[in-house]
Amino acid sequence: MFGFDRITFNPNIMGGRACIRGMRITVALILNLIANRMTTEEIVRAYPYLEPGDIQQALRYAVWLADESIYELEKVPA
Repeated sequence: MFGFDRITFNPNIMGGRACIRGMRITVALILNLIANRMTTEEIVRAYPYLEPGDIQQALRYAVWLADESIYELEKVPA
């Protein structure tokens, strides 16, 4: 999917949310850790099964999602 080989979706893992390499680590968790000022090195230390490339790809995936065009739905009178 668009070069995101570390981002996986499985309905049996975390309800199908975007995860890292089939693990129970969501992209949202990684983004939350970064938003709370953790560095890549700190994240990898806290989650030793992650690799720096996982964190980088989670960020790239978030950028890709944020770049999507959003169209307001037409409001239908009740």
